[in-house]
Amino acid sequence: MSNPTSIAVQLSALPDNPGVYQFYDKEGKILYVGKAKNLKKRVSSYFNKTQEYGKTRVLVKKIQTINHIVVPTESDALLLENNLIKKLQPRYNVMLKDDKSYPWICIKKERFPRVFPTRKLIKDGSEYYGPYTSMKTVRTLLELVKSLYPLRTCNYDLSEEKIEGGKYKVCLEYHLGNCLGPCEGFQTEQEYHGQIEDIRQIIKGNLRDSLLSFKKQMNELAEKMEFEKAQRVKDKIDILENYQAKSTVVNPKINNVDVFTIISDETHAYVNFLQLSHGSIVRSHTLEIKKKLEETDEELLQLAITEIRQRFHSKSKEIYLQVPVTVEENVKVILPKLGDKRRILELSERNARFYRQDKLKQIKITDPDRHTKRIMAQMKADLRLSVEPRHIECFDNSNIQGSNPVAACVVFKDGKPSKRDYRHFNIKTVEGPDDFASMEEVVHRRYKRLLNEDEPLPQLIVIDGGKGQLSSALKSLELLGLRGKIAIVGIAKRLEEIYFPEDPVPLYLDKRSETLKIIQQLRNEAHRFGITHHRNKRSKGAINSELEGIEGVGEKTAEQLLKNFKSVKRIKEASLESLAESVGMAKAKKIYKTFH
Repeated sequence: MSNPTSIAVQLSALPDNPGVYQFYDKEGKILYVGKAKNLKKRVSSYFNKTQEYGKTRVLVKKIQTINHIVVPTESDALLLENNLIKKLQPRYNVMLKDDKSYPWICIKKERFPRVFPTRKLIKDGSEYYGPYTSMKTVRTLLELVKSLYPLRTCNYDLSEEKIEGGKYKVCLEYHLGNCLGPCEGFQTEQEYHGQIEDIRQIIKGNLRDSLLSFKKQMNELAEKMEFEKAQRVKDKIDILENYQAKSTVVNPKINNVDVFTIISDETHAYVNFLQLSHGSIVRSHTLEIKKKLEETDEELLQLAITEIRQRFHSKSKEIYLQVPVTVEENVKVILPKLGDKRRILELSERNARFYRQDKLKQIKITDPDRHTKRIMAQMKADLRLSVEPRHIECFDNSNIQGSNPVAACVVFKDGKPSKRDYRHFNIKTVEGPDDFASMEEVVHRRYKRLLNEDEPLPQLIVIDGGKGQLSSALKSLELLGLRGKIAIVGIAKRLEEIYFPEDPVPLYLDKRSETLKIIQQLRNEAHRFGITHHRNKRSKGAINSELEGIEGVGEKTAEQLLKNFKSVKRIKEASLESLAESVGMAKAKKIYKTFH
């Protein structure tokens, strides 16, 4: 802090009221905008304690000037903070930018209103519904409306004088039955506006009134024996009921409700928003937020709720959330635990998760560096490491009933296999099938060599096995003076639990966790690499024993034969002369006699 006296004076002047604070650097550039229930307590907390996170420490060191704005309530502070972030775009604030132009449905302010999609809002008294998150949703709604109500599509000025003066003639749309001809006075203004009112309700998600109206019409036509017209109305009822069945996801009594859920990783958060009307989802949107100062999920969710409700002009008085956060005044917050409300919350959470998965797949292809950085940050957090595990090594033992004991070490760098760094080990000092002693031997040999050759050490060691194998590996690190300098964990196969040194309670990572998937990939790769070497060793041993069983043929002779003939089968099929060229006539006769 460059000027502690100045900061202390500024802190002492802060009030105990709710409001918004702004941090500036020595050049007068905005660094951060935040909200507070109590300005003095919140701002002072930045300077009264050692910040846990590095980015926050850097921010605090740069602060030179503190400005504040007092507001009446905490919800007012929320709105002001959101507006200031968008206007000032401070470096250390999460950015909720979105340059998309969302589509709306417009009911034009006209004598016979047109209904059409638009991306431009014109303040001429017309009604705008939306915005919608996709044009596909808008088209689906308008196709439904068009199939139910014949509306005009022309842009004529249908004033009473011009219609009475016979200025217009009906077009093809009238003859096709898509319009009832208000331009020639074939449809009254009152009848047309009745249709528009039904359309308003359908756009809002309320299909009940339209269904009742059509059923009434159908019954009246049937009573008059006008069965063809009654059938056409019944077709409209079927269209509406089919749409209702597809769009209703929960209890129709759940009306005018906003649902928000958040999932996050070390670098980003994803907030899903669902808007419900009469049990139907009328809007869905997921907002991606890049973290700047290790913000909590609650802080990000609170900011996202304010931004999304402003963006989509939501007036819902009820919100469903996973966790309690402060929102606008006169808005009821519900934390559903059971039933339909809980199911819709879970649906929102699934939407957020699927959105994140899609984004990560895209990033993996388009921005591999960001993908790697995110994975490393996640592993660091999940495994409680002091540094990112850019270099990981995994060990696995392999033996069958004690024969040909071997071990494998596989190496991952930046979350990917580095096959040129893989190593095999033949167990030298251990008799019989002793996994613990074998693990102790190979770990010691591996890191003694790296130390002797001044090679870089890994940030993380993964041991395939539980507490026993982990303890054995720790003994070797202790002998080499590396204990505490390299992080080490064990993974047990039964429940995929992660063991830490001197911690009897294992860590259980989520089965979908990317950290667990990388550790499993390491373990499986070490197992595959070790088994392949073990199989090759046993196979070579069997071949050598078949050749070395011949009188006068030792290990060197067997190797010479295999080098020249490539396989035992070819040695068996070889002529006496070709065998003699390889190992001499005396040995060749013995070999030839054995196989013939």
